[in-house]
Amino acid sequence: MNKIDIQNARKNLKLSQTQFASLLGVHPITVSNWERGMAAPNPHQEALIQACLRAYKSGKSDIGKVISSTLIGAGVGMALFLLLKAAFGEESDEED
Repeated sequence: MNKIDIQNARKNLKLSQTQFASLLGVHPITVSNWERGMAAPNPHQEALIQACLRAYKSGKSDIGKVISSTLIGAGVGMALFLLLKAAFGEESDEED
């Protein structure tokens, strides 16, 4: 997502930067930085933004439920990644 996509998403959801930040669990300055192109949301935050937009566009009133599902899915994905990394993982940089 680029800065215009993020700003349009927030405006489509009819949220202030502070409200949008609260929805995503980030600081309002983070949203401001995204919208100015000084930073970018991580993949989990992008997925959450997309889920909110889909819920809004489909008329679902319970965006909170959509967000919860997205976060749970992201958490499961990260847990799987960490398990696989540990199982097949990288060598430690520490010397014995």
